[in-house]
Amino acid sequence: MKTDYKFSNLLGSVYRRGNLVYTEDGTCLLSPVGNRVTVFDLIHNKSHTLPFAHRLNVARIALHPKGQLLLTVDEGGQAILSHFKRRIVLYRFSLKAAVSALKFSPGGTHFAVALGRKIEVWKTPSTPGSTEGVDDDESGGLEFAPFVRYRQYVSHHDTVQNIEWSSDSRFFLSASKDLTARIWSLDPEEGFTPTVLAGHRTAVYAAWFSHDQETIYTISKDGALFRWQYLPPTDVDPEMVAVEDERWRINDRQYFFQDHAHLATAAFHPQSNLLVTGFSNGLFMLHELPNFSEIHKLSISASNIDTVSINKSGEWLAFGSSALGQLLVWEWQSESYILKQQGHFDSLNALTYSPSADRVITCADDGKVKVWDTASGFCVVTFTEHTSGVTACEFARRGNVLFTASLDGSVRAFDLIRYRCFRTFTAPKRLSFSSIAVDPAGEVVAAGSLDDFDIHIWSVQTGQLLDQLAGHEGPVSSLAFAPNGGTLVSGSWDRTVRLWSIFARTQTSEPLQLQADVLCVSVRPDSKQIAVSTLDGQLTFWSLSEGTQEAGLDGRRDVSGGRKITDRRTAANVAGTKSFNTVTYSADGSVVLAGGNSKYICLYAVETGVLLQKYTVSTNLSLDGTQEFLNSRLLTEAGPRALLDETGEASDLEDRLDKSLPGSRRGDAAQRKTAPAIRVPGVAFSPTGRAFCAASTEGLLIYSVDAGVQFDPFDLDVDVTPESTLKILARREWLKALVMAFRLNRPKLIMRVYRSIPTTDIGLVVRDLPAVYLERMLRHVAKEADTSPHLELNLLWLESLLRLHGRVLKERQGDFAEVVRMVQRAVARLQGEVMKVAERNRGTIDYLLGQPRARNGVEGSGVRLRLMGNGVGDVEAGDGDESMDDGEEGDASEWIGLE
Repeated sequence: MKTDYKFSNLLGSVYRRGNLVYTEDGTCLLSPVGNRVTVFDLIHNKSHTLPFAHRLNVARIALHPKGQLLLTVDEGGQAILSHFKRRIVLYRFSLKAAVSALKFSPGGTHFAVALGRKIEVWKTPSTPGSTEGVDDDESGGLEFAPFVRYRQYVSHHDTVQNIEWSSDSRFFLSASKDLTARIWSLDPEEGFTPTVLAGHRTAVYAAWFSHDQETIYTISKDGALFRWQYLPPTDVDPEMVAVEDERWRINDRQYFFQDHAHLATAAFHPQSNLLVTGFSNGLFMLHELPNFSEIHKLSISASNIDTVSINKSGEWLAFGSSALGQLLVWEWQSESYILKQQGHFDSLNALTYSPSADRVITCADDGKVKVWDTASGFCVVTFTEHTSGVTACEFARRGNVLFTASLDGSVRAFDLIRYRCFRTFTAPKRLSFSSIAVDPAGEVVAAGSLDDFDIHIWSVQTGQLLDQLAGHEGPVSSLAFAPNGGTLVSGSWDRTVRLWSIFARTQTSEPLQLQADVLCVSVRPDSKQIAVSTLDGQLTFWSLSEGTQEAGLDGRRDVSGGRKITDRRTAANVAGTKSFNTVTYSADGSVVLAGGNSKYICLYAVETGVLLQKYTVSTNLSLDGTQEFLNSRLLTEAGPRALLDETGEASDLEDRLDKSLPGSRRGDAAQRKTAPAIRVPGVAFSPTGRAFCAASTEGLLIYSVDAGVQFDPFDLDVDVTPESTLKILARREWLKALVMAFRLNRPKLIMRVYRSIPTTDIGLVVRDLPAVYLERMLRHVAKEADTSPHLELNLLWLESLLRLHGRVLKERQGDFAEVVRMVQRAVARLQGEVMKVAERNRGTIDYLLGQPRARNGVEGSGVRLRLMGNGVGDVEAGDGDESMDDGEEGDASEWIGLE
């Protein structure tokens, strides 16, 4: 059993807070999700989360114009510069203050960052081994101090909210809460002085240059849009105006009239003069400037729109709403959604894998059940039938049926083919169900509640309540069916685990006594053992057939960790984190995975009880319980500083509450002031055994053996030429020559290397072939099978590729669908041709065998048959011992002598 699992993706959350950024080609969207960044590929319908993480939630992200450098800054001002395509961290740096705006210059040589009321311009660090971001006379490489501050600007009197560069990277605009916007120059310009654009009555949200840089647009929180142009005074005769009298003046004013709503976000596309504005009531509007003609007006959410972004072509608009975790990409010309995703906006409770391992189902306190595609990372469908928090979910082993239990007193069955709820199971009295189990045949479903001590059994076919199993003296906390279908295992707070034979003539219950309240039970896939987690941190293993304890381990020290702000004890002595709330077996039953109310997930070997691996779910300090030691400087006389409301200004209070009518408030006066606590309510192994997922406060974390970007070992080699490839081929280094030929992408060179590899070494070459070249290798072999006469050679290559890389093709069937279809067509064509030749040859042979052996009195005469590859048989009469002519090739045809 492999234990080297690594973080591979984050599902369950698509947007938290911060700004959205498109890539240069406009096909990918970068979204901050907590302390990580997720990349959504809008063309191929995929997503992946970058492997690095901040210590706090990401506040601002910026992508270099060339698309290689990604700069992310968290709420504390800690910056990470990463290589976007290779997904590796290059540098870490502290800006020493909270960042409110971040923007690369169009030339890519500098980036501007707003730190409160101060603006700093920094030189773009260079990528190791390249000259990106540096001047022509500088050499790219490793630098001791890669971040160099270029200039500092301090004239604003309040927080700077937005920075926008001019197209030539010489000037930039800043918009601030001090009711002004300002024009700055990167370098001292002759005849230019920093200019203040004043006139708004509320905080200026953003300012932009027009495409020709002759006009400036500013927009404020109250919905006022001003158009500025460089004009002379209006009350003076134009002929008497001096050059020094011209300055930036307001040429036009426009207003957005939205009742009881204020401007929350805005974006401008200079090439198409498209202005997008989002408001606090979930409404967004599209206008064409400078005419201010309305194009669209649409409501996409019931809550505040936090950010909006426009791709380079101006066709796709991306919206993010943090209140409900929504992320939308809308094409305004066709009025259609390119992407519409929403994560759970409440804490996750449980999860489960589908039997085919290509779906993960999550349920949360928001009453929603979501189905996630593990390959693409997108939510496929959302079920909203439950009216309260969903506490448990379970898949039927046969068929595509999902069962869920909820606090609304119902258990529901969902058909994942038609995506509908087809059964609802309820109890005779009002109960809140907290656990669920489904028998392997999918005919019976059982549910337990923390309000009642009985276990309810329903028939899936009829929906009728079959029985109520009484025996527990406390609330039922966990249920599980044995995979062989003979036993139902239940765990309760009465410190017992009961084994029920519900399909027997007499329903018997065998109790297993434990030392503490039972939190979770899990049955091994071979139905011979159960794992029980109790409140005292013990993990015990029992024989299902004998009812005796086989092994046990103490996990209190392993799972405990993380001190919350309100804790009066250290992390090592807190009692609430010293137990496992969820336990699951691997597919082969050799290891168990356990998680609880802490930041750790523990992987144990069942046979030895050894802790194999300990995974840290999150190091995000924005969550409570991720620190081992609290900072004493943050403890005040009034209590921990994090629990104090230090932002209680009148303007902030107005943002949270809308007091338009007496007694009517849109918002929560008691908004959460404390950070959510880190916990792991559910873990599940993939049926393939190569991945597991964990439901946490951060979202749905997926850990995989195959994590990481595919690395090409020849990416860094500059000596890849056709001449060097032929030299490598002459030295019989087959794999290296093949990869170099693929790098050069020359068909004739690839064909030469391909046909030069001996058949005895095909298996070795295929075994060590980098996964990044698998798709190209399959495509080449499929084309060769269609065009070349080397039938056996192509089939040997295909056999080795499918045998050694079949698992990768199965797991990533979406990526290899096209090339696998090409291989199927090639193999089917070869099969048809071979069968056709065989049928023709068999008919010819049957005809010849039916001829008399002696003719015209000549004994010993025979027939020599030549079977050609195209199925044509040439028959020649002659002596039976006549040999092949010297001029004929033995490998081009086959000679059969018939006596």
